[in-house]
Amino acid sequence: MNRPWNNLRARVFPDHWSLLFGQIAFYSFVVIVLSGVVLTAYYEPSVDHVVYDGPYTPLRGVPVSRALDSTLAISFEVRGGLLMRQLHHWSTLIMVAAITLHLLRLFFTAGFRRPRRLSWLVVFGLLVVTLGAALTGTSLPDDMASGMSLAVLDGVLKATPFVGSALSELLFGGQFPGDVIAWFYPLHVVVLPVVLVVLFVAAAVLALKHKPAQFAGPGRTEDNVVGRPAIVTAVKSAGLFCFVVGVSLVMAATATINPVWLYGPADPANASAGVGPAWYLAFLDGALRLAPGWEFVLWGRTFTLAILLPVGACTLFLALVAVYPFIEQRLTGDRKDHHLLERPRHNPTRTGIGVAGITFYGVLWAAAGADTMAVLFHLSVNSLLRVFQILLIVGPPAAFVITRRICLGLQLQDAEIAAHGLETGTVIRQPDGGYFEKHRPVDPQRRRQLVGASTEQTSRAKTDATV
Repeated sequence: MNRPWNNLRARVFPDHWSLLFGQIAFYSFVVIVLSGVVLTAYYEPSVDHVVYDGPYTPLRGVPVSRALDSTLAISFEVRGGLLMRQLHHWSTLIMVAAITLHLLRLFFTAGFRRPRRLSWLVVFGLLVVTLGAALTGTSLPDDMASGMSLAVLDGVLKATPFVGSALSELLFGGQFPGDVIAWFYPLHVVVLPVVLVVLFVAAAVLALKHKPAQFAGPGRTEDNVVGRPAIVTAVKSAGLFCFVVGVSLVMAATATINPVWLYGPADPANASAGVGPAWYLAFLDGALRLAPGWEFVLWGRTFTLAILLPVGACTLFLALVAVYPFIEQRLTGDRKDHHLLERPRHNPTRTGIGVAGITFYGVLWAAAGADTMAVLFHLSVNSLLRVFQILLIVGPPAAFVITRRICLGLQLQDAEIAAHGLETGTVIRQPDGGYFEKHRPVDPQRRRQLVGASTEQTSRAKTDATV
């Protein structure tokens, strides 16, 4: 039986910098687990209140939960505790960023096509589970910042038709704020890490089972892999692990993040200004800010679009991202296995869709900071939100059209270089008085890379460019 790990030493692996995002995500997860084990030894997952009597003077005599009290003790009393807290937090941000970049690379290079559609779903699952782990983790200190996030979550749940109140009571163990830590702590410490381990293992097995996808280049075809031996790849991967750990430690030692002592204990009766969601969840907050405050009554119940519309739009957006490979296969009818990656310019429609999706996400992400922008630039927050609402509608279609045109133009430029060679800057005068520029021919492999699009695509690009 041909197993994925058979003849591993004899395999070669593609060597390209964009292929490192997945490894960076895994190594960040390793750092998160190791630092999390240290934090778990000192953290108390309890909302029972005590009077703070630690070294941080501004909070002395203030009633706080045991969760916040232990978090403050880790920060100020445990040797190396603050370093571990910040290492845990920074590594989480690196992991989210690495998975996001890996997902974008797969999309724009068509790395999701058969036989790697399941790998796409695994990577998407990694992103969603990591976001869940980050959300549950930021709620554990029980400070004002996490308390405000939970208040928003409670409002979203209660606005869900028919089952909203039941969902809120189930999550918070009764009336908000309840004891959400009793749910979030086992999820964050046990359940979600186990799910992440399973997904990482599944991603590794799928990567070994299917031949690694590679960019087109000299000697590279759909039937072979050109790269470095497994032992060289392993050594470079070990070096990358050391680099990720080193960068994470430098960031944790020099840049303060999530200073819970400045926010104070969570209080559902208060709202703190200037506290927003983490950058990876800001698009959800931005969607809530941009939704119109429309309401309607149906079956004796009041439904508010201010919650239903943003939640539905964000859910639909994530669902479309997850199933996109299957949608593209259905529309194009392409059921062949592909082991060569595409340049984004060779598929203008897909690249345009990707940039439109990034624009949609980016507008929501930026809208989450509309209040801060209004204060810094002395603008009206209502006018700023209206601008973001217009951009949310106009931006994605405009981004699609502009990106597609750019890709078509780049295709024509590549076709011109492949046909006539590279410009040398040398101008030669002809005997009849005319001038022409001397071009340097490109080698066959480079020409093949430049005209990676089919003849039909190139002719279509010429037609579209003249319209």
